[in-house]
Amino acid sequence: MNRKKIVTFGELLLRFSKPGQLRLTQGDLFTSKYGGSEANVAVSLATQGEDVTYITRLPDTPVGHAGAMSLAELGVDTSRVLYGGQRIGTYYFEPAAGMRAAKVIYDRNGSAYSDLKPGMIPWREILKDCNYFHVSGITAAISQQAADATFEALDVADELGITVCFDINYRKNLWKYEGAEPRKTLSRMLSRCDMMFGDAIEFDWLSQHPQPPFTATDSNFTMQMKEYGEWFDELHAAYPRVKHWMMGMRNIVSSNHHTLTALLYTDGTLLQAPIMDIPDVVEPVGVGDAFMGGWLHAISLFPNDMQKQLNYSLAAAALKNTIPGDFNLSTEEEILDVKI
Repeated sequence: MNRKKIVTFGELLLRFSKPGQLRLTQGDLFTSKYGGSEANVAVSLATQGEDVTYITRLPDTPVGHAGAMSLAELGVDTSRVLYGGQRIGTYYFEPAAGMRAAKVIYDRNGSAYSDLKPGMIPWREILKDCNYFHVSGITAAISQQAADATFEALDVADELGITVCFDINYRKNLWKYEGAEPRKTLSRMLSRCDMMFGDAIEFDWLSQHPQPPFTATDSNFTMQMKEYGEWFDELHAAYPRVKHWMMGMRNIVSSNHHTLTALLYTDGTLLQAPIMDIPDVVEPVGVGDAFMGGWLHAISLFPNDMQKQLNYSLAAAALKNTIPGDFNLSTEEEILDVKI
């Protein structure tokens, strides 16, 4: 298999949680981990043996350098990370338990990444020999300057003929800056991309077309493939540049019992991955990022078999449910061993 050069771009975060199943209002100690959607994809790719560079801006402090080191230790190239600004963005995570839903609280205002501006990152130099550029909706959600820097990168990727991979990652709680227009901005980003991933709720929001229900409680659920096909036909007509459309679907049966599947639409053909029944979920954070890491690896692993590409990507996502933290640390061999 030929290694590709892949570049991912986004904000690295420091994540805080209370030990075990404690709520954020309980106890005296916080545990910390680094994460963030685009960094998660980079780690997943590096763990599977890909050549991946991660681009972000971090404060020139021990905390910022430790974040870059956490990725470098896992095989991600962090040599082009930009340093400056005042602080690292953070988020607080409270896990689900029983009937209690998970909770995420962001603290990203004034972060080093939010102060990123066009012209700071030498995109032509970074992307000159890149095969795939991965970006998500979060890269444009933090500030107007970060959104402008994202479109600067997309301009250069277009100029160099690079395949652009997009995770819509719509997080309504992030679009707080003055003049923020998430639907307009994400639609503009999507029109510049060659492949897109999102969950069914995000596709519903983007298209303003209600999703067919995914209510599987086990692997025997029957999908409404005709309705999904019509949905993808409409989206592809609106965004004809996008060649591959990928949708992840999850049904939360209970806090630690989830079902998972995914669809892939390419050139009018709709494929479905088998439904995975996951009865012992450890942590679902980063599952979509694990799917994207699996997908970008599977393109080379199974170059002529889109069904295998889809199944492998779903297996990577399913394995992430068994791993604490943001990062999917599953190897190619482990993903291939998943019975799917």
